Amino acid sequence: MTEESLDPATRSLPDRSSDVASSRPYQVDVAQGLDIREFANVLSRRRHTLLAIPIMAAVIVGAISLLVEPTFTAVTTFVPEARPQSSRLPSSLVGLAGQLGVSLGGEASQSPRFYAEVIKSRELLERILLAHYQDPAGNPVAGDSVTLLRILRVRGKSLADSLQEGVKELDKRITGRADNQTNIVRLSVESHYPTIAALVANRIVEYLNEFNTKTRQSQARERRKFVEARIADGDRDLRQAEDELRGFYEKNRSWQQSPQLVFEEGRLRRQLDIHQEVYLTLRREYETARIEEVNDTPVITVIDVAVPPQKKSKPKRSLLVLLSLMLGTIASAVWVVGETYLRRQIPGPGDH
Repeated sequence: MTEESLDPATRSLPDRSSDVASSRPYQVDVAQGLDIREFANVLSRRRHTLLAIPIMAAVIVGAISLLVEPTFTAVTTFVPEARPQSSRLPSSLVGLAGQLGVSLGGEASQSPRFYAEVIKSRELLERILLAHYQDPAGNPVAGDSVTLLRILRVRGKSLADSLQEGVKELDKRITGRADNQTNIVRLSVESHYPTIAALVANRIVEYLNEFNTKTRQSQARERRKFVEARIADGDRDLRQAEDELRGFYEKNRSWQQSPQLVFEEGRLRRQLDIHQEVYLTLRREYETARIEEVNDTPVITVIDVAVPPQKKSKPKRSLLVLLSLMLGTIASAVWVVGETYLRRQIPGPGDH
């Protein structure tokens, strides 16, 4: 059969064999993806893009970091006074519990963790905010002139609102850490002004000392009042016991000859001894409370006084630029490879 005898509809059909053959290499590439050699070739052809993106990211991050106001951190360390109470537990167990942060031999209000929490108490932070400092942005003048609330540029509808916002802001700038093994508390304060950071850190320790002194004196005052009332009761009980024993001796001059009277005399004498011991103990507690009530000895030992830092703590521009270079390089490589892969997955209009 000749070509002319074929049906016209059959002759009009296009030959698809060449298209199928031409599409096979494309299908093979999609199935295989990008091998290592092709991956290196793609990165080599787009090396300008690979260099431009991380450099631009580093320049942008560096420029932004220059606009950020530097932050300085002042650090002070101190040790609170430890007044351990008597404990029946072995000393080895008490030492192990101290390493784990558990207090077994002293009051909770004397532990380093207690001071680390008191540092961020609202009452203390408000007192710090309302305290006056030398204005770091103005002309240096003698004495304090500006509150920390104004230095932090905290705004509010009223003083109470400003204090509330100032407490939140100052809480972010203060960090207190307690070492359970050494009982050392490390206090750090951040500020845009190095002098203010050091002054605030030292003033916090000063206020902590005042807080401890007032707390100790108030506790001693209440203990003195209680012991003073108990001394009156103890003195009355002691006199009553003495009168009973004296009356027994006056009525029974030959009490040694009677077993019953010997027993009664021993009972009365034991009661007298107990009342005497209680009375003497109360007198000792009373004198101790009176001394503690007027004792203003500092209960915090400062190890390192905060000094104005010479170098800023934030922002760390070198680290930020390095991270932006690394992330920019990774992002540009992913973008170039992803773009190449998508081009092969989605053929253009000329590929049909």
